[in-house]
Amino acid sequence: QVQLVESGGGLVQAGGSLRLSCAASGRTLSAYDMGWFRQAPGKEREFVASIRWNGGTTRYADSVKGRFTISRDNPSNTVFLQMNSLKPEDTAVYSCAAKLIFVSDYPYWGPGTQVTVSS
Repeated sequence: QVQLVESGGGLVQAGGSLRLSCAASGRTLSAYDMGWFRQAPGKEREFVASIRWNGGTTRYADSVKGRFTISRDNPSNTVFLQMNSLKPEDTAVYSCAAKLIFVSDYPYWGPGTQVTVSS
C-alpha cells in the first residue's frame, strides 16, 4: 500500500506561484498513475490534474490549463504541481492521489495541504 503526504501549501497573493509536492512511501510510484484534486469550503472535491505512471500523458481541468503543471520524479517517489498565476478561486485543500495503472478510481489519498490565495 502506498502512503502519500503533500507539502508546499500556504498563503500567496493573487498572481503568485506555489509548488506543491506529494511524497510517497511504502511502494514505488512508478507503478501508479497520479492525480491532484482540490476541495474548497462548501464545495465538492474536483479534479485538477493527472499524470500517467511514466509521465507520458497529462490532463488538466479547464480551470487550470495554462497555469498549472503536473510532473513527477519516479526515482525520488515524488509528484509535483506547479501553480502559477494563482487566483482567489484556486483557494482550497489540495490532495494528491494514486491509482494502479489499470483501474479507474483513486484508492490512495494524502491528507491534503491548504492553499489560500488572497486578492
